[in-house]
Amino acid sequence: MSREEQGNKDLGLELEQIIFVGRTYEEYMLMFGLTPEDLRGRSILDCPGGACSFSSHSRRQGADSMASDIAYQHAISNLETKGQQDIEHTIKQLEQVRDRYRWNYFDSIDGLKQARTRALQDCTADMREFPERYIYSELPVLPFADEQFDMALSAHFLFTYADRLDFSFHVQTILELLRVTRYELRIFPTVGLSGTRYEKMDELKALIEKQGCTVSEVKTGYEFQQGAHTMLNIVKTSF
Repeated sequence: MSREEQGNKDLGLELEQIIFVGRTYEEYMLMFGLTPEDLRGRSILDCPGGACSFSSHSRRQGADSMASDIAYQHAISNLETKGQQDIEHTIKQLEQVRDRYRWNYFDSIDGLKQARTRALQDCTADMREFPERYIYSELPVLPFADEQFDMALSAHFLFTYADRLDFSFHVQTILELLRVTRYELRIFPTVGLSGTRYEKMDELKALIEKQGCTVSEVKTGYEFQQGAHTMLNIVKTSF
């Protein structure tokens, strides 16, 4: 096997460890309680961005948006294929536990599949047109300048996988997101996969407040996973 072939094989193995599924722009607007007016003229980071279409669509609304994710080290065509596979796998899993989710937004499994597919297609099309807007990073370290963005959004990562990410990682990641953010950080949801509130949330909030921020848990207009309807809103009071 040549070095190039071995490299491609290694890359494929790494890609298998990544779940490349994303939410639509419309979901983001509900999850984070945003309006089009909140976007215009603001620089926004979506991290981890995954296969979400928010960065693409928010730029059409006048935002200067960018996405960052560990997955972006891979070729777009490979991500597109992996994303399609992950959507199929996700749909099969959800069919077995559909009673754990609320279906008023998607109406059906097929509606969910269409939304996830649309997000993937919009994201990968935008990656091809604007590759400089999709930056590889591996949290808790980001390759951006201090206060480069007005706002940062982080969906379905930190508290979602609290059973796999320890408290130190949560703290480091949030502080790093705040470092590159001038004004505000929003994190959705505030619960894990079990639907229960992050068990160290109060300790985390107290620590962040000591950094000169105001922290609040805000109920939003989006709930797919039962109990996942609240975001953590962190605002720098020194702004």
